Amino acid sequence: MTNKSILYEYWQTLYPATSTERLDQFLSTLSPVAGSNEVQDWYKDAIVYALYVDLFNSNFNGLIDKLDYLQDLGVSCLWLLPILDSPMRDAGFDIKNYDRIRPDLLGLPETASKREQTQVFKEFLKAAHEHHIKVIFDVAINHTSDQNPWFIESQKLTPNKYSDYYIWREQPDKYLDARLLFKGIEDSNWEKLGDRYYFHRFFSFQPDLNYRNPEVLLAMTENLLYWQKMGADGFRADAIPYLWKEDHTSCENLDNTHIIVKFFRAVLDYVNPGTLLLAEACQKPKEVVKYLGNGDECHAAYHFPLMPMMFKAIAMQNGEPVKRTLSSEVTPKINKENQWMTFLRVHDELSLELVYVSEEDRHFIHSRYCHDPKWDFRVGEGISARLSELMKRDADKIALSYSLMLTLTGTPVVYYGDEFGKFNDEDYYNEQIRLTGKDDTRFLVRGRINWEQLEMDLSDENNFHFRVFELIFGMLNSRKKQKAFGRGETQFIEMYDQEGSIRPEVLAYYRIYKDEKLFIINNLSDCTVKLVNPIPEKDMAILYPKGMRVEDPNNQIVLEPFGFVWFLVLE
Repeated sequence: MTNKSILYEYWQTLYPATSTERLDQFLSTLSPVAGSNEVQDWYKDAIVYALYVDLFNSNFNGLIDKLDYLQDLGVSCLWLLPILDSPMRDAGFDIKNYDRIRPDLLGLPETASKREQTQVFKEFLKAAHEHHIKVIFDVAINHTSDQNPWFIESQKLTPNKYSDYYIWREQPDKYLDARLLFKGIEDSNWEKLGDRYYFHRFFSFQPDLNYRNPEVLLAMTENLLYWQKMGADGFRADAIPYLWKEDHTSCENLDNTHIIVKFFRAVLDYVNPGTLLLAEACQKPKEVVKYLGNGDECHAAYHFPLMPMMFKAIAMQNGEPVKRTLSSEVTPKINKENQWMTFLRVHDELSLELVYVSEEDRHFIHSRYCHDPKWDFRVGEGISARLSELMKRDADKIALSYSLMLTLTGTPVVYYGDEFGKFNDEDYYNEQIRLTGKDDTRFLVRGRINWEQLEMDLSDENNFHFRVFELIFGMLNSRKKQKAFGRGETQFIEMYDQEGSIRPEVLAYYRIYKDEKLFIINNLSDCTVKLVNPIPEKDMAILYPKGMRVEDPNNQIVLEPFGFVWFLVLE
């Protein structure tokens, strides 16, 4: 069965009472791109770098100027945080027009034509691809801005094409079992407008789309196709678990949500296979893997629970939280073609939602890392702070956390500025509160890069930012040379000292892919450890050492506090 024909099955599942005539019309407009020699699972070997274009370096021309920097850093994929036209009340996740990029990001006036905007973006894509860097970006598929023309038309009492694009009720009497995602910021999932209410899962200015209307499904699919044709290499599907709503349910992870995702994937694959669809599903791994489907939904998904467990392991000085999280008990096996995306920090808070941490874990992590009450997010469900702040600006602990993220599993995501230890940005935080009217502490982890100041910092060997950058730069460029990091299986092993005692503060594992075998040892503690090396010294080569030495004649590995080492096994 072709991708095109299976779309009829999906359509009839979602809209059994609706004719396929509209689908026929839509499919008649699709034309596959000619075959490509591109590796379709390129995302497995990628190092992803997430950034806001304007905060990184003003606009796309500024970003082009920094492509050499990113390529030298080892980056092979850019994840552009929201770039589509938006009033920017939620950092761009409130989309006003899906077929436009914000003019300021393009260095163009508001009056610039769509053709002018397209030309600038195509030039950027060309430059990125010439640097062997893929480009993906965010598309919020669950909701829009309340300034979106669809929503403006939907408000009108006179029936029109968009009347049913959103969820309107005379009273807020449906979907009452849907949890409040922005606890402490919003007090309801319903917002009154005139004499009616509309449903939203996020901010009140972000009304949810109504996927029970087939025109919404087709309109969103056309949005993805527009950018795919432009040359985008993939999309981060924002807020994917919430698409379909049913009364008397949590309105999360419903069967028809998966059908919608399958529809998106089938269309994208039909037109141009290899276009990445990345699931942003903030759920337990057993639910997240469902968004990978059987090779027919998303290609990759974030491993949300691993992130807080890396922080917990470092705070506990014990690797058990990481081992348990990556065990089959918590993380189901994924298909060969799929991939986990791992991260330490992104544009959001260090999330501690109960969907993937226990109340005990949440309290433990929050108490160890929320060093300032201002960082608290959603009443203890998260911590809004940069990696450098969470680690109290300790370069050794920052490097150790990166060693875990870069070597454990999947494809790593580097959040812009973390490679040099960027701090929380109080000025940007206050500026955004004035602009949006919302006290959203996640603004602390955003902010602009001052390149002139950074160049000065990176020229000073005694500067904190220089030390962090030197460490992360070395690790990223060592990692990108080894296929096993992105594709290999993980085998944890116990490490022993000379007395034969297991050292729980040491997290060690093999990464194995085909005939490539890597051996990683991380000292999670603030004490020096001496370990028995299970591999003869002649059978291993050092890929990246930090605070490590081998003592002869016993082939004993010594790791300083928060030290680590990556070996290539030669046997």
